Amino acid sequence: MNQQLRDHADRIVREAIAAVQPDAAVRRAVSGRDFPGRVLLVAAGKAAWQMAKAASDCLGDRIENGVVVTKYGHVMGPIANFTCFEAGHPVPDENSFRGTQAALDLVSDLSEKDTVLFLLSGGGSALFEKPLIPGEELQDITSQLLACGADIVEINTIRKRLSQVKGGRFAQLCWPAKVEAVVLSDILGDPLDMIASGPACPDSSTAEDAQRIRAKYNLRLSGEAERLLGIETPKVLDNVHTQINGSVRELCSAAAKTCRELGYEPILLTDQLCCQAREAGSFLASVLKTHASDPKALAFIAGGETVVKLTGHGLGGRNQEIALSAAAGIAGMDRAAVFSVGSDGTDGPTDAAGGYADGDTCRELRACGLSVEAVLQDNDAYHALEKTGGLIMTGPTGTNVNDVAVALLA
Repeated sequence: MNQQLRDHADRIVREAIAAVQPDAAVRRAVSGRDFPGRVLLVAAGKAAWQMAKAASDCLGDRIENGVVVTKYGHVMGPIANFTCFEAGHPVPDENSFRGTQAALDLVSDLSEKDTVLFLLSGGGSALFEKPLIPGEELQDITSQLLACGADIVEINTIRKRLSQVKGGRFAQLCWPAKVEAVVLSDILGDPLDMIASGPACPDSSTAEDAQRIRAKYNLRLSGEAERLLGIETPKVLDNVHTQINGSVRELCSAAAKTCRELGYEPILLTDQLCCQAREAGSFLASVLKTHASDPKALAFIAGGETVVKLTGHGLGGRNQEIALSAAAGIAGMDRAAVFSVGSDGTDGPTDAAGGYADGDTCRELRACGLSVEAVLQDNDAYHALEKTGGLIMTGPTGTNVNDVAVALLA
């Protein structure tokens, strides 16, 4: 492993994630505000605890009560007057349903003078859920969509119609109270109705869209689920005000800033990367090969969110697959490295934030009796990168604004 490149990668990851923490965004949204009536807080998503803590620090006992629903391992301590739930992601579980029911109970008897402070971040689609079908069936449908490589917009279009809270329905349940929503975007282009499936946003997707996605992936659905896909979601909500704070664009800009400080010339390729993870890794390796003779230090940055199509039974995630897919293309290049991370600190079902590969990775894998092709076929990037020291571990970060991949040429 090229230790200098790895050290640079770790610093870029650390400083980019630090720049998109939700605390400042929440403080900007609520500091100095005079909310009318009772103020109740509901926070949902991977960044929910940190957002709720920032709101509590700003508003103190002005918030009467709160419910926080976040991913397992993401609650970092008690918050006064708030009940915190940890729940399943990316597939909702019984704790998702329990936490969401607690939120619905909290907002069940409000007047037009009251305010619901709704703090939403990525992961909310699984974590904030009250299904209209049995939980086991919802889990199965979500698993089907993930396994066949459906993108996040397609997944959310289906889940909205199977839920009591998605697609603007949570805001309807808060009526006549006002909903003040503060949102961290984890979807390319920041479409409000798709972030965490838009619990407090009018839905732009249609029942026709849902039927098209069902047919595209040949989803196995019960008769009741089929019926629900045909029911339209709310298209107008007059009790909601929303602010988007934090997105993948800011993550890419922060990565570019650190690259520049380290002596690289940063080049933003895209902040809307959306393809198979293996294709993204191969593309980034190709970019490095094209510029291999350039004497300058370059950093090519791509933000977004890729998908993994499951072909094996190993352990890994999309960012690890990007790094490992790039390894073959940059094999033997002593100036090259590719790394990719999820800003929430977790990559798929693993405890890694992402993966790192450089010109030595293929050789190191061969010494362990492994080939990149076989590892990718089994979707076992985690164990392969573990052997080469290529896992990037950050722990839960408290934010979630998509992923960033960087290809370095030192």
